[in-house]
Amino acid sequence: MTKENERSAYIGWTDSPLSVKGKRDIKRLKPLIDDVDIVFSSPLRRCVQTAALLFPEHEMIKVHSFKEIHFGAFEGKTYEQLKEDSNYQRWMAQPFTVRPPKGETFVEFSNRIQKGWQFVRQKMITLQLTSIAIVTHGGVIRYLLSLFASNRQSFFTWSIPFAGGYRLIWTRGQFLQHKQAESVKSI
Repeated sequence: MTKENERSAYIGWTDSPLSVKGKRDIKRLKPLIDDVDIVFSSPLRRCVQTAALLFPEHEMIKVHSFKEIHFGAFEGKTYEQLKEDSNYQRWMAQPFTVRPPKGETFVEFSNRIQKGWQFVRQKMITLQLTSIAIVTHGGVIRYLLSLFASNRQSFFTWSIPFAGGYRLIWTRGQFLQHKQAESVKSI
């Protein structure tokens, strides 16, 4: 959680640090996190800080592809500031097809995440990693869950709380064959 999150502002590519509350919430999450081989993180400060708090002794690889969707002209603004904006209304009505002004389409966002996932997947195979963490944003987590969760749900159905996440577990064969995760558990 950042100060912008606390006021419910859109902050896709805005590079905000964690708020005091955000840091406190992450520290409370640490005992629930299992050890991992490597941490992959969005390069934005709020994720890098989260990764450092959760995994202070681990190698961290920043993955540009795991940044949140770029909200363009909506960045830093709240629903109350945007609700009368016709561009915002169109985007809210059709978020999968309408581009926020100066922002990113959902297709661009999802293609970028898939490239990031392929990078992580290849690293896991090449380095024979068995357990990794990805520290990223709500939209990225929703998209990955919509692809890989065994209990298939649509993008907006997934609940992604601040200072929370999901653990996905594959057998080696399932992972190598690009199958859905065998198990999905919230943290």
